[in-house]
Amino acid sequence: MRACVFTIGCKQNEVESASLMRGLAELGFEVTDRLCPADLYLLNTCAVTREAERKSRQAVARMRKFNPDAPVIVCGCASEHDAAAFEGREGVVFVSGAMHKDRVLEAAERVLASPPKNFCEGYIGGAETAFCELPAPVQTRTRAYLRVQDGCNRFCTYCLIPYLRGRSRSRKVGSVLTEAKSSAAKEIVLTGIDLSDYRDGETDLGGLLLALKDIPARIRLGSLEVGIVTERFLEQMKEAGNVMPHFHLSLQSGSDAVLKAMNRKYTREEYLSACGRIYRAFPNAAITTDIIVGFPAETEEDFEDSLSIVREAGFARVHAFPFSPREGTAAYRMKDVPPAVKRERVGRMLKAAAEAEEAYMARFLGEEAVALFESDGGYTENYLRVYNESARENGLYRVRLIKREKDGVYAELLEEV
Repeated sequence: MRACVFTIGCKQNEVESASLMRGLAELGFEVTDRLCPADLYLLNTCAVTREAERKSRQAVARMRKFNPDAPVIVCGCASEHDAAAFEGREGVVFVSGAMHKDRVLEAAERVLASPPKNFCEGYIGGAETAFCELPAPVQTRTRAYLRVQDGCNRFCTYCLIPYLRGRSRSRKVGSVLTEAKSSAAKEIVLTGIDLSDYRDGETDLGGLLLALKDIPARIRLGSLEVGIVTERFLEQMKEAGNVMPHFHLSLQSGSDAVLKAMNRKYTREEYLSACGRIYRAFPNAAITTDIIVGFPAETEEDFEDSLSIVREAGFARVHAFPFSPREGTAAYRMKDVPPAVKRERVGRMLKAAAEAEEAYMARFLGEEAVALFESDGGYTENYLRVYNESARENGLYRVRLIKREKDGVYAELLEEV
């Protein structure tokens, strides 16, 4: 029997889906993450925007086009937010939410034993008080992704995630080490909804990196918050020795007024100070970020502050997108910026982001680096995208960065390491 696991949304969703794929394989299913004819469908949904919720609902119909008789199990943030939108859909037999995803595998086992024809049950349970352990993810790419944290305590005014994923909770260090040691990947990416908030007893994220220092793989970090970037944390990264100098440091706005309205709890100056600490510790570090354009009441002056911080911070890459109001958040009640103004500002921000990325890549042309290649290109330690048609997938090479190509740099292969 074949099971299809289809994912909408963030990296955390992708990692959880890969874990569910492993669990389904252990139940005896042939498993795929590609929409195709199957005997069971598992949909992992997203609710970060209204568009993501709409796509989540539409995915049920897309699945049933391949096999209208196959049962569908739904989980994730969209079903946590609005379970009724899925419970009534034809073919859906079980609806769970963003938490307690181990229940999904229990449901799949029951479906395997006795396939129902109509909706039979669901589980939108209480808040998780401990980290939900799942099987080690199926490795679908060269890099392996390792969940170490879930939930969020920050309550940014534009975000639903704390209400859907629950409060912050972290995985035990021993469990993290066990999974890391069992991985054959040459690079492991630590993921979490709020990775910076990792804590197991006295062990924080820096302590976890030290615990992973003997793992024979490159360690890369998921998205971080400004407060984690202390001198102590950077020294722990250096001491570990295998942590890559790439910091996806969430910004969201360069304006103090907008940051306060977002409940981000840091200032523009504090953010730039964190960038300075990073560059002093790791001169070639890549700092990438997200910026929301057109947050309610953002003035032209506020937006200019966001434009200027792109230049001042020396970002390697910026993901910029317009504000999208979400029902249930504090920002939903705020006065929105006119759509035409948002579009115009997004265009200017994307131009500034492209200029910053170009300037960052230009610094390294002619230099040597070590890159891990995937099926289409690879990544250096500081996350420069590199290309060479002769590189072997999963090959780790010392390279010389020659010229701009596609969204990265063409690299001459010097030796495999």
